[in-house]
Amino acid sequence: QVQLVESGGGFMQPGGSLKLSCTASGTTLDYYAIGWFRQAPGKEREGVSCISSSGDTTYYIDSVKGRFTVSRDDAKNTVYLQMNNLKPEDTGTYYCATHHICGARVFKHRGADFLSWGQGTQVAVSS
Repeated sequence: QVQLVESGGGFMQPGGSLKLSCTASGTTLDYYAIGWFRQAPGKEREGVSCISSSGDTTYYIDSVKGRFTVSRDDAKNTVYLQMNNLKPEDTGTYYCATHHICGARVFKHRGADFLSWGQGTQVAVSS
């Protein structure tokens, strides 16, 4: 079973950048697509981005397109989410999770069909 650990969260002023990491142990991530989710206080969890197992396919929700970039380094068993030009609405706990594919449809059920999850890392954006 895959164990995932997110890191890199923190406090940032609007316009700043953070880079989140999702590191796996227990098995290789090579065969998994990875999704990034976030949950703001009092709101439902939402899918943010994903990357396919090959890295060839990525997906972003409209609100983060052009600001967030997902990437993976399989040698390090790690997937990254580079977040630039952060906005207060990006505040929340960010989670990574495994799936077999990447695309808009995998977020249809708000992550219900994702396999393994990390514990989350908190991101706070405020002036």
